[in-house]
Amino acid sequence: QVQLEESGGGLVRPGGSLRLACVGSGPDLTFYTKSWYRQTPGAQRELVASISYGEETNYADSVKGRFTISTNNAGDAAYLQMNNLKPEDTAAYYCNAHLVLPGTDVTYDYWGQGTQVTVSS
Repeated sequence: QVQLEESGGGLVRPGGSLRLACVGSGPDLTFYTKSWYRQTPGAQRELVASISYGEETNYADSVKGRFTISTNNAGDAAYLQMNNLKPEDTAAYYCNAHLVLPGTDVTYDYWGQGTQVTVSS
């Protein structure tokens, strides 16, 4: 069973930076696509950034140029460097690991418990 644990959230002033970390334990996560999502109360969870096994990245328009997603060499962790934070970035941030077995519709999808990011002066 895969477990994902996020860390690095907190309170920061507008314009500040935070680095979120997501560390996985359990089966090999090397081939999984790692993503960060965020959610505010009453809203749907939205994709912030993702990185594939081949290190292809994808970002929400609202964070392009400010956030950077990365992984470690072992492939069992994902990071989100967040710069120039804005009040509208305030949300609970969730780590996700997703895999579709090639040639099948079998999927594996794991979530962390979330870490709160609050941007306020």
